[in-house]
Amino acid sequence: MKDINRRGIMLVLSSPSGAGKTTIANHLLEREPNLVPSISVTTRPCRPGEKEGRDYVFINSSQFYDLVEKGELLEHAEVFGHSYGTPKKQVLDTLSDGKDMIFDIDWQGTQQLAQLARTDLVSVFILPPTTEELERRLRSRAQDKDEVVQRRMAEAAMEMSHWAEYDYVIINRDLKTSVQQVRAILVAERLRRTRQLGLVDFVNDLRHKG
Repeated sequence: MKDINRRGIMLVLSSPSGAGKTTIANHLLEREPNLVPSISVTTRPCRPGEKEGRDYVFINSSQFYDLVEKGELLEHAEVFGHSYGTPKKQVLDTLSDGKDMIFDIDWQGTQQLAQLARTDLVSVFILPPTTEELERRLRSRAQDKDEVVQRRMAEAAMEMSHWAEYDYVIINRDLKTSVQQVRAILVAERLRRTRQLGLVDFVNDLRHKG
């Protein structure tokens, strides 16, 4: 009997800053052995607790522009004055190996991925339960100055206006429930008929040997 091979999935999580996408992504990576993180390149400074090569690859603006010019980024965007992008080769190699890759990117990057590789993309938008809770989470991180928090809150309404462009929407009232919901999405999408590349041969063998 032939094996059923599967092409990997690009699982995108987007949300306003502070709504929980990074925390959800980290919990998924702990629980899903076939899921690997997309490591973006960025021109922003490294934050406390972040590690080079684990959270981001930190580069300068000149290096970033060079990657864009050479077409080596699958998507890129500017967020709060800093540039972010996804190296193309790591993504294509991962999907070809049958592994799934999780992306923590904004709506701009998601739109670019949809244009380039819509059949590989599964997009999830994470909403906060209230704007008050969103602001509380931003302040509890204690990483940003007050003016930065206010700017992120002002941007949140614009970012949330893109929710309808996503395949799935989750309201992150409770972290455990939100993680379970995204895992359910991942299980279902892995079983989608069009992703199971060896399914035609498998069914033909069943029909002719039954």
